[in-house]
Amino acid sequence: MTRLIDVSRYRLKPTPAQETALLEHCGHARFVWNLAVEQHRYWRPGRKSAPGFAEQCRQLTQARAEFMWLRGGSVIVQQQALKDFAQAMAGFFGGTHRHPGFRKRGRSEGFRIVAVKADQIRRLSRNVGEVRVPKVGWVRFRWSRAVPEGVKSYRVTRDAAGRWHVAFAAIPQPVPAPGTGESVGIDRGVAVSAALSTGEMLNVPPLRERERARLRRLLRELARARRGSGRRSKVKAAIARLKARESDRRKDWIEKTSTDLARRFDVIAVEDLRISKMTRSARGTIEAPGRNVRGKAGLNRGILASGWGGLVRRLEHKAPGRVVKVNPAYPSLRCSACGIVDREARESQAVFRCRSCGYVGNADVNAAGNIRQSIAHAAGHAVFAREGPRVTGPAHREPQRDLLLVR
Repeated sequence: MTRLIDVSRYRLKPTPAQETALLEHCGHARFVWNLAVEQHRYWRPGRKSAPGFAEQCRQLTQARAEFMWLRGGSVIVQQQALKDFAQAMAGFFGGTHRHPGFRKRGRSEGFRIVAVKADQIRRLSRNVGEVRVPKVGWVRFRWSRAVPEGVKSYRVTRDAAGRWHVAFAAIPQPVPAPGTGESVGIDRGVAVSAALSTGEMLNVPPLRERERARLRRLLRELARARRGSGRRSKVKAAIARLKARESDRRKDWIEKTSTDLARRFDVIAVEDLRISKMTRSARGTIEAPGRNVRGKAGLNRGILASGWGGLVRRLEHKAPGRVVKVNPAYPSLRCSACGIVDREARESQAVFRCRSCGYVGNADVNAAGNIRQSIAHAAGHAVFAREGPRVTGPAHREPQRDLLLVR
């Protein structure tokens, strides 16, 4: 059984000289990674297999002996870049990740340090701590919360907005279950990020109206700026800061919401959605162009901005074994009161009106109620009302108002 490794991320505050050294580490890690990618892309059927991690480490030793600029960097940073690539290839062959590609400067900046000792992390004051980075020295970071005990490695990253972070890897402690036997269903959407079967409506905090107006103005400026100009670089940096602000709010909402749900409910039911397939582009090809491309692109942005995958992922981390993924078929079309499936019952995005029993409610809350009711069905202990057994397939019926009126 694999152990879950979580990270606690902190804002790093390097000096200008330290930032230059950190960027040099990032460059070395990116260079080694890209060489490993090139070696594996050179392979073709009939050629000798690409070198593995051990062989690449021997080649790295030879390269460090030959090139002074590479020898001046940290061997830990460079070897861990090869180790990260080996893990990425294992994920690719395991079918869980895509094939690793080339890394670009300014977009994939970061490196990992292992074999960290306890005396390499220390606290200076209430809000300031320090971490020792090889060939850089002590770099300060914001002590926003306690560093996990038993840290053995950490990763330093730089995002597109120019912010540095340090993430300490540790085995997280799950949130204890309340023990009340309560369960909840969660319906994820675009207009409402997460609707609970209890009637609660949760939304990811978006950019404010002034921020969205500024983002639109910056995007227009970016379209007019000449490539390679200083003005274009400044506009891109400003856009990246706004995007980072939006991403931070989404991550903060995911963390707080997932912790609250894990503390309140023993069982959490969600739809088993294939988000990566749902957010694929609809552009198509020149010979077979896609339909409603603009609308599909807007839907994709809405899904990603609502944090569907991140919420479920953090719930599985904090409440292991208590998250149930149910079949996503018909939850928004089924009445949670009588079980009838009717495509005409959902009058709008927000209103659900059952034509059989007369139930009226919020469409998202109704879907969340159906997801909650699916927990027992997913375990094989219940059958929905007015449906046939699953072994023979569902037997949905049209609403029969005349039968309901019989006294």
